[in-house]
Amino acid sequence: MDKPSESAPLRIGVLGASSIARRRTLPALRDLPDTTIVAIASRDLKKAEDFAADFGCAAVQGYEQLVAREDIDAVYVSVPNALHHQWARELLTHGKHVLAEKPLTTTPQDTADLVRLAAERKLVLRENIAFVHHGLHRRVAELLADGRIGELRHIDASFCFPPLPPTDVRYRADLGGGALLDAGIYPVRLAQYFLGDELTVAGSALRMDPESGVDVAGSALLMAPAGATATVTFGFEHSYGAKYTLWGSKGRLTVDRAFTPPHTMSPLVRIDEQDHAEEIVFPAEHQFAHSVASFADAVRRTRATGTDAGHAAWAATTVRTAELLGRISGSALRAEGRKQA
Repeated sequence: MDKPSESAPLRIGVLGASSIARRRTLPALRDLPDTTIVAIASRDLKKAEDFAADFGCAAVQGYEQLVAREDIDAVYVSVPNALHHQWARELLTHGKHVLAEKPLTTTPQDTADLVRLAAERKLVLRENIAFVHHGLHRRVAELLADGRIGELRHIDASFCFPPLPPTDVRYRADLGGGALLDAGIYPVRLAQYFLGDELTVAGSALRMDPESGVDVAGSALLMAPAGATATVTFGFEHSYGAKYTLWGSKGRLTVDRAFTPPHTMSPLVRIDEQDHAEEIVFPAEHQFAHSVASFADAVRRTRATGTDAGHAAWAATTVRTAELLGRISGSALRAEGRKQA
């Protein structure tokens, strides 16, 4: 089959009928210009048909059937975490570009394997961490670079939310569940965004659910080479919170609703100094739309040039994220929490 031209519509397949796919990613893909959702695959045909009715595409039973289709250029993978590596690898092997839900895989080794394979095949591979595509954080970085709070000394970042239904896949240890991979990845990636990828894990703790065997909460201390630190906190047994504070030598900068803001919300940044406080409101943005558009643009550029020019920079950060998550888990002190209510 001939490769599609750079200007041809991008034909998308969907592997997995997840909640995040239905609520966030598929609406963003549906609204993306020159992009068509061709088919969605689920092991449950009824679920695939429900999604297909909502998004005007074909329903496919079984992941293998979607992988084999020749009318699909790229696939959005939204299956349980532990299945990401297997199916992303299968898709790349069959010549399809891949946008996978976070985490890309559950281990640093599997993440590095997919990164290598995508480079070898000259295919686009991305992890759908949407918040990094919101312009808010770029503007905060500009304030930091302008010396608005002086030298950055410490980051305090957290993403927590209330307990999930007992049947939620995130309580399945065999499917890659747990708070670290689901929620902890956000503040870890935030620390990388402002402190760089060369972070080390100085210490960590995880609270384990005695019934499911997954971590339901945790915290870690990260350190940059120059000595700046970051405390990251995560969990799903808390009241909702998604925020970060950058603590500098001259002031503090705080962002609330940092990781999953509604696309209609105008983010507010607060800067506190010794004798002055200021609030800055930035424009509302649709971070999921930005994320899928970035992926689609990368695919189109790769069609034109034959290689993904953005692969190396993206891959280095993504592999480092996986390594940090692995080290947080591997070095953590563990305590058994109370049974979920």
